[in-house]
Amino acid sequence: MQFFYNLLTWILLLPFSAYWVLRGFANRAYWSKLGQRFGFGFPQYERCIWLHAVSVGEVQAALPLVRELMRRFPDRDVLVSTVTPTGAARVEALFGDSVGHCYIPFEIPTAVNSFYRSVNPEIALIMETEIWPNLYRGSGIRHIPLVLVSARISPKSVPGYRRLLPLFRETLSHGIIIAAQSQADADRFLSLGASEARTRVTGNIKFDIQLDDDLAEKGTAIRHEVFGNRPTWIAASTHSGEEKLVLKAHRQLLEQHPDLLLVLVPRHPERFGQVLELVEKERLAVVSRTEHRSCDASTQVFLGDTMGELPMFYAASDIAFVAGSLVPIGGHNLLEPAALEMPIISGPHVFNAQEIADMFIEQDACRIVNDWQELAGTVGELLDDAATARRIGHNAYGIVEANRGAMHKLLVLLDPLLGQVR
Repeated sequence: MQFFYNLLTWILLLPFSAYWVLRGFANRAYWSKLGQRFGFGFPQYERCIWLHAVSVGEVQAALPLVRELMRRFPDRDVLVSTVTPTGAARVEALFGDSVGHCYIPFEIPTAVNSFYRSVNPEIALIMETEIWPNLYRGSGIRHIPLVLVSARISPKSVPGYRRLLPLFRETLSHGIIIAAQSQADADRFLSLGASEARTRVTGNIKFDIQLDDDLAEKGTAIRHEVFGNRPTWIAASTHSGEEKLVLKAHRQLLEQHPDLLLVLVPRHPERFGQVLELVEKERLAVVSRTEHRSCDASTQVFLGDTMGELPMFYAASDIAFVAGSLVPIGGHNLLEPAALEMPIISGPHVFNAQEIADMFIEQDACRIVNDWQELAGTVGELLDDAATARRIGHNAYGIVEANRGAMHKLLVLLDPLLGQVR
């Protein structure tokens, strides 16, 4: 099966390459370091700690882990790889030059081999569940410990993995250590052939979220200087088709709350211009972050068309709608607004982090809405009922605090692998 998988990677190389090049016409960041996708131009290390995070959410979740690794192992270089340019931008915003960055290569064997020859990882840390057979095999044959951090497998994906069970089982056979988010996730890995001796339940390091010390201060400042101290709700990380629903909800809300401001933050930077055009087409008065001017009394929408400022926009808002959930994207990170003790609203599509979402729903820490009418009604309810809004925010914050500690368990697992048993 490995032969047929490698054949498939070569067959798919052309359409993947075309996709990346075409995306670059809308967002030139897709052309940055393009050679790395094919195995060229990687940074050179004698040895490094390599952490792979697909995109923005995984990079943000890895923040406390990367900082702790840098503190504990100052003699090691740290390399963070991503798939998306938005993830790369977040690495630069969070760490600057203190860590290296590269893009993960396509799964063709030659590119994978070139990657390993260049970066020489001492250990590989893969955030959540990114299953790449050639990448994992490359780690195994070089005797590089590979750890799946906060690993998870959704129940829905298990049948798909079972159809490729020989390949999946062979992939997991290369000494891979699974640090699962929950016992249910660990059991699903075991059912697919993972080693019981190398499977541990360490929890989800996303709960160990670290906010900047001055985040609240920055949020207060932007609320006062830019938003004008108005009641404000945020629609964070929206996707195509979702902004129109959010704007419908906002227009309805303005009938009862004419001074209400919507902070609209699209997920992908290449869509910033498109979303601005949509807001203007809807005849809503809009100010963009990149205009560097304040909202006035007539402003109805503030467009967050920058990267890396979402936490500050959360801190400046009263109510958070976490998007990617009114359309079937799977939802985004509930923990960031929860750590700020915000009342949270989500759509029904939360399969990217179903267990976390279920926890929030069960503990009255999040409201689920199914359409734009329910979104408008729920935002209006929370604006009118400050006590309920505070209770939901307090419950959300409590979930984050109660579930911290996964990073400590993970570091206990990593210390021996890095040669420093404590």
